[in-house]
Amino acid sequence: MREKLEQHQVWIYLVAILAGMSIGWKSPGLTGDWELLLWPVLGILLYTTFTQVPLIHLASAFRDRRFLAALLVGNFILVPLIIGVLLLLLREHDPAIRLGVLLVLLVPCTDWFISFTHLGRGDGTRAIAAAPVLLIVQLILLPVYIWIFMGKLAIELAAGSHLLPAFLGLIVTPLVLAWLTERLVERRPPARALVARLGWLPVPLLALVVFLIAGSQVSLVLENGTLLWPVLVVFILYLVAAAITGKALSRLFRLPPAVGRTLTFSLGTRNSFVMLPLALSLPDAWRAAVVVIVFQSLVELFGMLVYLRWVPHGLIREDGLPGSGQGGSRR
Repeated sequence: MREKLEQHQVWIYLVAILAGMSIGWKSPGLTGDWELLLWPVLGILLYTTFTQVPLIHLASAFRDRRFLAALLVGNFILVPLIIGVLLLLLREHDPAIRLGVLLVLLVPCTDWFISFTHLGRGDGTRAIAAAPVLLIVQLILLPVYIWIFMGKLAIELAAGSHLLPAFLGLIVTPLVLAWLTERLVERRPPARALVARLGWLPVPLLALVVFLIAGSQVSLVLENGTLLWPVLVVFILYLVAAAITGKALSRLFRLPPAVGRTLTFSLGTRNSFVMLPLALSLPDAWRAAVVVIVFQSLVELFGMLVYLRWVPHGLIREDGLPGSGQGGSRR
C-alpha cells in the first residue's frame, strides 16, 4: 500500500498544487495565514523524512568505495559544473530566480531518490546507505557553492535574512531529533514500529506543504509565470544532462547496471523541500526563489516518470555496462 502511495505521488502533488492555487486565486483572504502553517508542517515533514534515512549507519555507505566515489564526483563536482553552464541561459534574469535554481539543483535528494531508485530497478540498499552521506556533504558544501556562484551578494543575503534560524530550526533540529529516534529504535527494537508508521507520512505531508505554498504564493506564481519558461528549459536540460552523466560515470567506474541506475537517480533527483525553509526565510525581494523550488519539484516528478522507463530499459540496461555479469550488485 505504501509503495502504491509512492508510485502515485506525482498526481497527488499535482492535485494538491492545483487545489491550493484555485483556493488562493478565488479566495485570497482565506489563504493569508497559510504561510504561518508552513513552518510547523515543514518541520514535521523533514523530521519524518530524516527518520527514513539511516543516520546512525554511516559506515555502511563506505563499503562500496567505487560507488561512493562516483556518487560524490557526480553530485558535488560534475553537477555544479553542469549548473554553471545552464545558468548562462538565465544570466539576464532576476537574481532571485537564479538563486532558486542554485538552491534546488546543487543539493542531491535523500528521500524520494530512494523510492525512485527502487521503482527504477536500481539498488535500494546502496541508495539507503548513500542518503546520510549525501545529506551531510550537501549541508557542508551548499554555502560554498552559493558563494562561488553569487559572490558578495550571497554574504549580504545571508546577513539580511533569517537563513541561520531557519537552518537551525527546520533542518538541524529535525535532523538531530531523527538521529535520536533512530538511536531509540536501535536500543529498543519495539520502537521500530514507530519509524515504520512515520514512513507513511512524507507523501501526505509533502502534499499538504505544496497545497499551502500554492495557496499562499499564487500571486507570486502569477507575477513570475512568464519568467518560469526559461527556468523550465533549464530544469529539463538538467534532467537530460544528469542522466547522461550518470551513464558516463557508471562506465568510467565500471558499476553494475543496478548500481549505475542508483547513481543516475541520485544525480536526477534534487533536495527541493530541504531547501524550501531557506528560501522561505529570505527577504521579500527574493521570494521568487520559493516558486522556483516548488516548480522544480513538479518538473522533476514528471521527469522521474520518464526516468523510470528510460533508465532501466534504454539508458542502463542489464547488458549495457562492461563487466556487469548478470547485472546484479557487487557485494
